[in-house]
Amino acid sequence: MTEPDVSIVIAAYNAADTIQRAIRSALAQEGVTVEVIVADDCSDDTTREAAAALGTPAVRLVPLDSNKGPGGARNAGFAAARGRWIAVLDADDTMRPDRLRRMIDAAERQSAAAAVDNIDVLHGDGRITRMFPRDLLAATPLLTLPAFIDSNRIFRDTHNFGYMKPVFHRAFLEGNRLSYDEDLRIGEDYLLLAALLAAGGRCTVVPEAGYLYHVRETSISRVLHLHHVEAMLAGDRRFLARFPLQGAAMAAQRRRTRSLEEARAFLSLVRHLKNRSLGPALKVALGDPVALRHLSMPIAARWRRLTASPASHAAAAPGQPLKNKG
Repeated sequence: MTEPDVSIVIAAYNAADTIQRAIRSALAQEGVTVEVIVADDCSDDTTREAAAALGTPAVRLVPLDSNKGPGGARNAGFAAARGRWIAVLDADDTMRPDRLRRMIDAAERQSAAAAVDNIDVLHGDGRITRMFPRDLLAATPLLTLPAFIDSNRIFRDTHNFGYMKPVFHRAFLEGNRLSYDEDLRIGEDYLLLAALLAAGGRCTVVPEAGYLYHVRETSISRVLHLHHVEAMLAGDRRFLARFPLQGAAMAAQRRRTRSLEEARAFLSLVRHLKNRSLGPALKVALGDPVALRHLSMPIAARWRRLTASPASHAAAAPGQPLKNKG
């Protein structure tokens, strides 16, 4: 069987109402041959039937027998992929027809192992907003590890590159044994691209927007909870155990770790205040003086930072758009 140019992996969980739209946008890619792999994360709706109903051999269903979350579902899809490149598409999003050809061309010109591009956010009322200024991305032809880590910090008023949806060179992932951290439900996208960069892979940046992030009024948003932050800190420790960083990358990692620790302190404080546990709340506040400075912002405003979606604030939480993906 001929190897396709790109395997487009769609991790799906209860996505019956959007999966066909996502698949059709994947099949509509121009200038490349594609296969579409739908990794169904143990949906309890008709997602599998909706995907199968399209009736094309270019679409393959990989059904999981238990819910593994977005990272586990994508790993299953990646394991089934046959393409030279692997693209990630969320089950409620779409792509413009020229996206993958443009990204692969850019990556191959730069001998890169991955490519990322800009994102258009499609709102339920018909508005379209661009996530990253084009000039910003045009001035960043290659994404470096220090810049990528630095952009993925909580409570930072800047653009979070962790929201980008990369296209990966499959041989590089397999040769370096890179996969999603399945212990993470938020932040798994960030860690995989960080690992690729830490392993010596280059990532080219395409300033045009080819990925379409759909915001629906009925979408269920995920709030960043204390256990999510603790899981991200643990994931970063696993990342550092495999990839000891130095220089600018390590300095950026220290800043990221500190931001996660401050978020953990803030969320712990909020939890204690909600429970009217004033003693533990005071202990948290006094135990983290730097976090205490962050808490000078009104709690409501800080909470909005932690729960904002990319549509409203692209630095709300590291590496994972706060839509319910599985």
